[in-house]
Amino acid sequence: MKYILLLALIFFLHPSCLAIEEVLLDVDDNRKPENSINKVFDEDDELTLYEKIQNIKAKEVKDTNSSVYLLDGILTKKFETGPIETMHFFTYYRGAVDMDVSNGGDSIYDFSAIQAGINGKFRGGQNFYEARFRFDPIDGYSYLQTLPIDIYVANASIPHHTIILGNTRTPTGYEGSRSDTIIPFILRAQIARNFGNTRKIGLRVKGNYDLIEYDLGGYSSDTYFREFFPGAEFSGWVNLKPLGKTNGKYGQLILGGGVTAGNNVSDYFTGGLYAGYEYKNFMANFEYASADGYNGARGLSTNQAEGFYSTIGYKITPKLQILGRYDHYVPNKNFEDDIRREYSVGLNYFIKGQSLKIMLNYVFCQNDLFEDSHRLMLGTQLIL
Repeated sequence: MKYILLLALIFFLHPSCLAIEEVLLDVDDNRKPENSINKVFDEDDELTLYEKIQNIKAKEVKDTNSSVYLLDGILTKKFETGPIETMHFFTYYRGAVDMDVSNGGDSIYDFSAIQAGINGKFRGGQNFYEARFRFDPIDGYSYLQTLPIDIYVANASIPHHTIILGNTRTPTGYEGSRSDTIIPFILRAQIARNFGNTRKIGLRVKGNYDLIEYDLGGYSSDTYFREFFPGAEFSGWVNLKPLGKTNGKYGQLILGGGVTAGNNVSDYFTGGLYAGYEYKNFMANFEYASADGYNGARGLSTNQAEGFYSTIGYKITPKLQILGRYDHYVPNKNFEDDIRREYSVGLNYFIKGQSLKIMLNYVFCQNDLFEDSHRLMLGTQLIL
C-alpha cells in the first residue's frame, strides 16, 4: 500500500515532472517513443459513434510485432483544461482452453489476462501515465496484491528515450520481458516463465535507436506488493540491430543479451543471450538463459538452473501463421536427472493483428521424472 500511495501522490500532485510513451499498449511493446508520441487523437473526433465502429470493422492491422487498441478513438477522452490532456480507457482479455489429452486427462479454462485501466498524456510536454489492473487472481497471493500491475508515470522528452517510474515488467530475458499480447505461443518458454515475466517497482530508462535498443533499471526486489523494499535489483537488456539502417530490405536481425541481479532473502543472478531474425513472412529465434538463483513470476529460488528454446514461424497468409518450438529446461543443474522438454506446434489467426486473434497450440511435454503429457490449447485474445 505504501507504494500505491507514493505513486498516487506523484500522479496527482506532480504531473509535469514525470511521466510515459503515449497511449502505448504496454511499455514492453518496445516501440519507438517518438512514433507513439506523434500520434494525435485525430479525425475520429469528427465522426459519429456508428462511423467509428464501421471504421474499426474495416481497419486492417498488418503489424503483428506490436499491438493497438481497437477502440482507442471511441474510448479516449480529450480535456480542454486541467493537468491531464487525454485519458484512454482500455480492456484486455486473454484466455485458453487447456486440454490434457494424455489418457483422457482433464480440461480447464485458464484466464491468463483479464485487465482494464487508463492511460494517456499530461498537458504540456512529453509526460504520460498508465494504471492497469488485473482481475484474475493468482494462487498464493491475495486479490489486492495482484490487482495493480502496470502503475507508472514516464517522460519521453529526451529523443529516442523513455524514463519510467513505477511498477512494470522488468527486462529479465527477451521473451520474459515481452508483453503477453505479442508472444508467439499461448504459454511462454520455460526460462521466461521461471526467470522473468514479473513486475517490480523501480526506475528504468529505455532507449531505441536504429542500431541499438536498451532497457536498464534499478528496482525493489519485491513482487506483488508483499514487502517494503526487501532488497535491490538491477535488470538490464541490450539489443543490437545490425540491419537497422537497411529499411527492412534484408529483414530484421536482433542480437541481444542481459543480466538481472539482486537480493531478496538471498542473492540471485540470471543472464541470457538472444538471436532473432525476421524476413518477410519468416521468423526464427533462439534464447539461452542461466541462473544462479532467480526471482521470477513463479517466485524466488536458490537453484542453479538453465534452459534454452528455439522457434521457427511462417505466415502462410497475412492472417495465418504456423509455428514450431523446441524448449529445453533444467530446473536444478545439481540434479540433472530432471530435464524438461517441450515440443510445440502452433497456429495463430490474426483477425485484427494482435488485437483480435485466435491461437491453437499442441505441446508434447517430455519429463525425465514425471509422466509425459500431451496438451492441446485453444486461446483467444482481445484488446479494446
